Amino acid sequence: MPGGHVTTPFGRRPMTLALVQRQLDVDGIRPGKTVDKWKVFRDVAEARELLGLQDRGIAVLDALLTFYPENELRQDGQLVVFPSNTQLALRAHGMAGATLRRHLGFLVDAGIIIRRDSANGKRYIRKDRAGDIEAAFGFDLSPLLMRAEELAGLAQQVAAARAAFRQAKESLTICRRDIRKLISAAIEEGAPGDWIAIEDAYVALVAKLPRTPRLADVNSLLAEMEALREMILNLLKNSVKAENISSKGAQNEQHIHNSKPQTSNELEPAFETKPEAKPADIQKRESGNSRVFPLGLVLKACPEVINYGPDGAVGSWRDLMAAAIVVRSMLGISPSAYQEACEILGAENAASLMACILERAGHISSPGGYLRSLTDKARRGEFSIGPMLMALLRARGETLRLVV
Repeated sequence: MPGGHVTTPFGRRPMTLALVQRQLDVDGIRPGKTVDKWKVFRDVAEARELLGLQDRGIAVLDALLTFYPENELRQDGQLVVFPSNTQLALRAHGMAGATLRRHLGFLVDAGIIIRRDSANGKRYIRKDRAGDIEAAFGFDLSPLLMRAEELAGLAQQVAAARAAFRQAKESLTICRRDIRKLISAAIEEGAPGDWIAIEDAYVALVAKLPRTPRLADVNSLLAEMEALREMILNLLKNSVKAENISSKGAQNEQHIHNSKPQTSNELEPAFETKPEAKPADIQKRESGNSRVFPLGLVLKACPEVINYGPDGAVGSWRDLMAAAIVVRSMLGISPSAYQEACEILGAENAASLMACILERAGHISSPGGYLRSLTDKARRGEFSIGPMLMALLRARGETLRLVV
């Protein structure tokens, strides 16, 4: 392998002590060492950001390696390639001369190649009478052989960081999806809690993620998201426990009432046929279905229904009920389904629900089935129209809070 040349002609990048050291280091390559040139190239490409290289620099290195005839870089081989800038530019996919020279400089600065300059700055080889190479001037690929293990380690480091980043992003996506589903379920089910404020906190967290996040950004946001998810789960768990305790208490009370000693002649016929009183929690949930929200609030959340009112206006509950009948027919909802909703929810709430369904008609494949499903939930005390109105107001950018 040719000796090191530390002089540079006028106009070339200035020689530095670091470059001199690199030229001296390549003389210490272990005898007999070999490495696949394309394996080292892939490692450099993988670790390019750590090496301060860009994609075009990798393209230039690829072109340089094509001028080395063998697949293996060998310690006892001729590792200097000497293409002209014109030849090199052609193999670098027609790269402009100025761009080519700039990225050659970056490869030198990164310690990937070494310049071996002749006295006149030309790149060539000089052979002796026997035909053996006496001197070669061009670009020395020895650093690739010398640093093969280091470059492989850098490539593995980058691959590990990329895998960690991908895993963190996946975990963040799953956590965001969980929170979104939990909040939506809590609002639809009417669970106690300031869910609008919680959703505002969730949206604020999402907004903190930069357009091009780093691993530290994702991990930091993931920690905050997981804390928010844990808080929501605790709220919902406490809500379920409270409901179970209330239900158990009502059942115990009913059991005590029914377990009192009675004889057949102590009960009058009228009492024997009288329906049993419903537990207090069921009465409370059913009474929640009959709550009527202000007409103005319904129209603010569902302005589309106004077009179906008498003369294209809705000024009273009677007008809204008339519009709801038109909407029911237009959406293909059966009269029986709407009548059942009126019986369970009340006429005003049923009309309001039709306005909500109209507002979301583009996202509902079967309006009739959707209405029956919500009616069934309301019958079980599992649905209230308030959260739906809240969601529609929020979608329209309104900040009004409802006390559900």
